[in-house]
Amino acid sequence: GIGHTRWATHGGPTITNAHPHQAGRVAVVHNGIIENYKDLRTRLSHRTFVTQTDTETVAQLCEDFLDQGLSPRDAAAQTLKHLEGAYALAFLFQGEADLIVAARKGSPLAIGHGDGEMFVGSDAIALGPMTNRITYLEEGDYAFVTRSGVEIRDADGRIANREMRTIPAHSAQIDKGGHKHFMAKEVFEQPVVLSDCLNHYEADGAVNLPEALDFAQTDRMILVACGTAHYACAVAKYWFEQLAGLPCDVDIASEFRYREPPVSDRATALFVSQSGETADTLAALRYVKDKAARVVSVVNVPESSIARESDVALPILAGVEVGVASTKAFMNQLGVLANLAILAARQRGRIDATREAELLKTLRGLPGLINQALALEGQIAKHTVELSEARSVLFLGRGPMFPLALEGALKLKEISYIHAEGYASGELKHGPIALIDKTVPV
Repeated sequence: GIGHTRWATHGGPTITNAHPHQAGRVAVVHNGIIENYKDLRTRLSHRTFVTQTDTETVAQLCEDFLDQGLSPRDAAAQTLKHLEGAYALAFLFQGEADLIVAARKGSPLAIGHGDGEMFVGSDAIALGPMTNRITYLEEGDYAFVTRSGVEIRDADGRIANREMRTIPAHSAQIDKGGHKHFMAKEVFEQPVVLSDCLNHYEADGAVNLPEALDFAQTDRMILVACGTAHYACAVAKYWFEQLAGLPCDVDIASEFRYREPPVSDRATALFVSQSGETADTLAALRYVKDKAARVVSVVNVPESSIARESDVALPILAGVEVGVASTKAFMNQLGVLANLAILAARQRGRIDATREAELLKTLRGLPGLINQALALEGQIAKHTVELSEARSVLFLGRGPMFPLALEGALKLKEISYIHAEGYASGELKHGPIALIDKTVPV
C-alpha cells in the first residue's frame, strides 16, 4: 500500500484532494511540486480530472501511457521524463500487487530492506519502526520495488548500484519521552544536545574541526539557508564579521538560486539545513559548487544530499527532530556556527589561543543557562493568556538579537497562528509603531 500526508499546496485540504490519487489502473502519492502540471493537464485534456492537485496529473499521465500499451514499469519511467519540478513519487498498479515504482528528484526518498518485505519512505526516520537497513536514492533515480528486493535505475535509465546502509538503532527511536508533544520534548532536550555538540567540536581548549576548513585565504563568507536555518545564519553573520573580520552575505536559498549572484573563487559557501534535503538550499549549493573555493554544510542528517554534495559536512548532532517547528536543531546550528566563527578568527590572526579558550568556555556555559530558562516554565505560562488574545505581536531585537526576533516571530506564527513580525529595534519608529495598541504586545 501507499500513503502520504501532504500540505495542501494545490487546491483545498479536502478528501477529494487527499493522497493517494488514482487514474484508472494507477495510484500515486507525491511529495513536492510538479511545476509544469498545467501544461500536462492541457496535453491530457481528453482525460477526466477529479481533483485540483498537481499530483493527479502524474497519475493521469501514467495511465495515458498504459493506454498506449506500455507496461507499468515503462509507463512510470516515461511519465518521469515529462515531469518538471521536485518530487518523491510512489506508483502502485492494479494487477501488480508485488510492485511499487519509486522515484525522486529534488525531494528525498529511501528504500527500506526488511525480511521478505520492502519499504519506501521519505527518510530513515520514517522507516525506522520497520527496518534499519536503508538505501538512499540519488538525484534522478527511480526504483522498481518488490517483496524480494529492489532494482534501481539512474536518470538515464541505467541500472545503478546504491549502497545499503545500516542506521544506528537510536536514530530510529521516536517517542515523546513523557512530554505532551514532540516539540515540548525537543525544547527540553536542548541543554543535553547542545552540550554534546559543543563537546564534539572542542579538544583541549581549541576548536576541533576538519583540517580542510581554511579561512585564512577566504575573502568572503556566503551563508545560505531557508526558514529557521536562515535566521541561524543571520546570527552567525555578526560573529564572522565582528570576530573574524570576514565579510559575510546571508541569503534565503529560494532567492539566492534565482538571483545568480557572482561568487568569488576564494569564497567559502556555507549551507545550513536540518534535514539536509531542503530543495532550495540544495539547488543553491549546486549553483555554487563549481564557483566557490569551498562548500561547507551544517546538517542534522549526515547521509543527506546536502551533506554528500559538500566538500565538508558538519553534523549538528541534535538527534531526531520530529516537531515541525525547529527548536533543538536551531540551537545546535548556532553552536556549530559559533565554533566555525571562532576557528575563522583564530586562523585569520584576530584572536590568540587564550582568547579562543575563553570563548569556548563561554559556549560551554550555555547549556546551564538554558536549564535555568527552562526552569521558568511556570512563570512563562502566566503570560501565554495575554499572547493568546493578541491581534498581532511585534518582536524587537538589536544586533544578533534582531534575527532572533525574526525567529521568535516565525515560531509564534507557526505554532499559534497568531500574526507576528520581527523588527530591528531601531526601526520601530519607522512605521511599525503605528500598529501598536492594547491588542498588539511588543
